[in-house]
Amino acid sequence: MAAMRSFVNPPKAKPGDSLAVISPASGLPGILPLPFDLGLRRLADNFGLTAIEYPTTRKMGATPQERAADVHAAFSDERVTAVIASIGGSDQIKVLRHLDPDLLRAHPKPFFGLSDNTNLLNYLWNLGITSFHGTTVMTSLGRGGAMHPLTEESFRAAIFEAGPYELRASKDYNDIDHSWDVPENLEKEPPMMPSDGWTWHGPSRRVSGISWGGNLEILGWNLAAGRYIKDSDAYAGCVFYFETSEEMPSATEVYRLLMQAGERGLLEQFAAVLVGRPKAWSFDQQNSPEAKTEYISGQVDAVLRALGEYAPDVPVVTGLDIGHTDPQLTIPNGAMITVDAVERRIFVEY
Repeated sequence: MAAMRSFVNPPKAKPGDSLAVISPASGLPGILPLPFDLGLRRLADNFGLTAIEYPTTRKMGATPQERAADVHAAFSDERVTAVIASIGGSDQIKVLRHLDPDLLRAHPKPFFGLSDNTNLLNYLWNLGITSFHGTTVMTSLGRGGAMHPLTEESFRAAIFEAGPYELRASKDYNDIDHSWDVPENLEKEPPMMPSDGWTWHGPSRRVSGISWGGNLEILGWNLAAGRYIKDSDAYAGCVFYFETSEEMPSATEVYRLLMQAGERGLLEQFAAVLVGRPKAWSFDQQNSPEAKTEYISGQVDAVLRALGEYAPDVPVVTGLDIGHTDPQLTIPNGAMITVDAVERRIFVEY
């Protein structure tokens, strides 16, 4: 049964609207402007949206208080109908203590972000405001050459349309990065590799539930802080989705993060679990194709081991394009997801 909790789904944007662009995680646009400016042009050219920036949008090293002020300004700005993060980071959790929950409740708007922005996604979930995991200006919108068609399609549906949307497995993917300070890298599309698609595990049944999740490492920080994760029964019947970052946590670390959630009583609450395709290449760890396959297999094994121990009777889908790899599908956070393990289809409610 779905969690019996009511969420505010903020009004949708429409072409011609203004959209707030903020950097609550990191001011990377200030030192890597090429993909950021490309992403802003795509917002205008592909979607008809005008970007409005705030004082810390391009400010590297902004304090948590300054970044919180921009979050408040963006949500209360009557000119804008949606809010999107420029990029992720590594310390957004420090911003949360400076946020005004009453202000955000009074001005609910669709927020888009992933990675470190999981902090704000989770904060909004706790306030009962639907947000969206996926699509940041510098990654999805600033992709070299063109946006991936599936990324563009799901973002367009999420920001403009209400109702059900069927996720589709991509036939190709990429997880190899290219330097953002080289103009030529933004003029060509990244080389793509064949994708094995989704893999289904567990019982074959159809379940629906309110979505909750994000980046696994960040959710671990929220658990450790002890302030931002609710009592386990608040997640009863939810569909849990998660992915891992470009820091490429080991299979052992992934298992232990899920073990923590299991011991907290979280994993047993979920009606289904959706797992993003692990990113298996970084500038610091430039894996060969064989090493990438081994890393991905090890992480999937760790996930299935933990879920087998704490939630053995739930459908699990691995290999979704919902994280740090390309394409990046948009997942609602705090809205209905239907996982049909009989027909092997997934529907999200935008």
